[in-house]
Order: sequence, then structure tokens, then C-alpha cells
Amino acid sequence: MRIRPHSETWLKRPPRPRVPPRLRPWLTDPGSLTARIRSRCSLFSVNVLAQRLAVPHPDEAALLGLRRGELAWMREVLLVADGVPVVFARSILPRHDVRGAWILFQGLGSRPLGAALFADPRIGRKPLACTCLDRRDARYHRASAAAAPRRLPLALWARRSLFGLRGRTLLVSEVFLPTILELPT
Repeated sequence: MRIRPHSETWLKRPPRPRVPPRLRPWLTDPGSLTARIRSRCSLFSVNVLAQRLAVPHPDEAALLGLRRGELAWMREVLLVADGVPVVFARSILPRHDVRGAWILFQGLGSRPLGAALFADPRIGRKPLACTCLDRRDARYHRASAAAAPRRLPLALWARRSLFGLRGRTLLVSEVFLPTILELPT
């Protein structure tokens, strides 16, 4: 079965023939991506690109149970290893949940969200899903602009999952830049 790159097709597992073997562990590891990157570099940082109310993409809104056009809190960051951007991450939170269960989302600044998510045992994570984003998807273009001046390939692999706390859901998507493969395995 040939799967065309497109953001509407989120898969439970990355298709073996299409995913570079060195990228597979990054796409499938259910642990903290922040911790995984930190363990493979000397200096880890988070570059906050945006944090504001925004309209999620239709597939994000559907996953969160939001109405089409409904605003949500959106945070976009670059995860940086030893000065090199390796992941473009996007988190979406229904705006009515910012003050309740997910108050931590509001004051994160340049601290990594992943560290907070995995530090709280009350937070549960649903299974990962992955896709190949291409130029038809706005997230591909956001990742490309954030990674500038590096030129990106025509498609980027991404993963996403839902985190739950007290019946409230947060969506975290991570787009892997080619530089992720430069980190030690």
C-alpha cells in the first residue's frame, strides 16, 4: 500500500519502507522527546516562535472536539540541540482549559512543555500517530520558515499525541527536521 504524504493521513505506525531507519525511533518513542534530545546533546534550548489564540487546522480542531473556526491557545517552538534546530513543535489547547487543568501552559515561556508533561503523573498520554507533511500543509511551511536558512526536503515526518489531565485534552505535534538525524543514536 502506497501512502501519499498528506496531513490528513495520520498513521498508528510509520510505514517501514518509507521512513529512514534512523528516524523510526524518534517517531515511535512514547517517552519525552525533550528528554531524548537532551540526552544526545550538550546544550538544549527552546525557541518560542509564537504563543497566542489562533484557529487550529481542521484536523487539530476535530481531534480536540472544537468547532470549525473556534479559537484555541497555540504554542509553536523550535527544540534546539547544540545551537541547531531539530524539531518544530506545535501545541494546541482549547482556550477554556488554559485556566483550569492546563494552567501550566500559560506561563511556560522558553521552558520545554515536554518536561512539565512527563513530570506530572496525573497526565496521561494517548498513543502516538505519525504522518508525512508536505507543501500542501501549513505546518510544513511553518517548520520550513522556522528552520531557515536551512533548506528542507519536500516532505517532513511528524508525530502527534493527545495528553489528558482531569478530562481536558492538549494536542502536541512534533515535526522532525532533517538535522535530528545528526544527533547520536
